[in-house]
Amino acid sequence: MVTSTHEATHRLFQEHPEALTLVFESLGIPPPAKSDFGSITPDATEIRPLEPVLEAMVRGLLSFEPDTTAYWFEVMEVGLENTPAKEKWRDLMSNVITHFPGHGTLFEEKYLEGKAEGKTEGKAEDRASLILRVLEKHGIDVPEDIRERITSCTDLDTLTLWFDRSLTASTAEDLFVETPEDPQPGA
Repeated sequence: MVTSTHEATHRLFQEHPEALTLVFESLGIPPPAKSDFGSITPDATEIRPLEPVLEAMVRGLLSFEPDTTAYWFEVMEVGLENTPAKEKWRDLMSNVITHFPGHGTLFEEKYLEGKAEGKTEGKAEDRASLILRVLEKHGIDVPEDIRERITSCTDLDTLTLWFDRSLTASTAEDLFVETPEDPQPGA
């Protein structure tokens, strides 16, 4: 069944075919003029098999500048709504920043995941740096294996615990000594 989004897309490109000029040019096809569009019956919009068509679209779009490519990839994904073709489309896409925030596109999901991971990594690096600075300011020697253990840790709770211990540590090894008053995971 043809959706309102589908119909709106047809009407948009009937009125403004120049919006797809870059896609047509990248595929080596002359762009359409307004006079090229007419009424389309629902039967004419059913394209099978769809996968080769989507793959051709991806190949064409990849010839553009990255921002243009990313934008049109998302336009296609939003237009495909909740169809099996959308899953195929998502499989064909690569990771770029979203142009349609709030629509839950693959680009948006990957971008937000990466952004969250970056924030967590940045916090972990900052905490590790602070631990090493406290130990340095207390005149405590930090062997390379312990320095590596601290700087490679990405668990913020563990780094917070080690930071607290660094404030009273006599040796670098004191960071890793379990004490009865330490908070238990999940408590």
